[in-house]
Amino acid sequence: MSRRVSLPGASELFGGTAPRQTRPEPPTSTSTATEDRRSSGRVRHDTKITVYVTEEELLGLEQTRLALRAQHGLAADRGRIVREAIDVLLADFVERGPDSVLVQRLRAQ
Repeated sequence: MSRRVSLPGASELFGGTAPRQTRPEPPTSTSTATEDRRSSGRVRHDTKITVYVTEEELLGLEQTRLALRAQHGLAADRGRIVREAIDVLLADFVERGPDSVLVQRLRAQ
């Protein structure tokens, strides 16, 4: 007789329980993009990308994480901060187009 306990696998425990996230439609003329867009926050993410950053950028990200916790009482991991930053940047691009921060910074390079 085996003493091993049979446990469910990860797919049985987590499969299908996380809500699917979709990006909102572009804003209507009565609202701004920053009001309509929200990052995915703390949900299971099915898609992954790898982004290489400099040591200085990573240090800045970590300092921001610590400042959010110390000064604002907000606990957020680096991934969440990056997702929020992406969401804000994309909302600005949708709303302002050629005058957006993204376009201006890419042109400056």
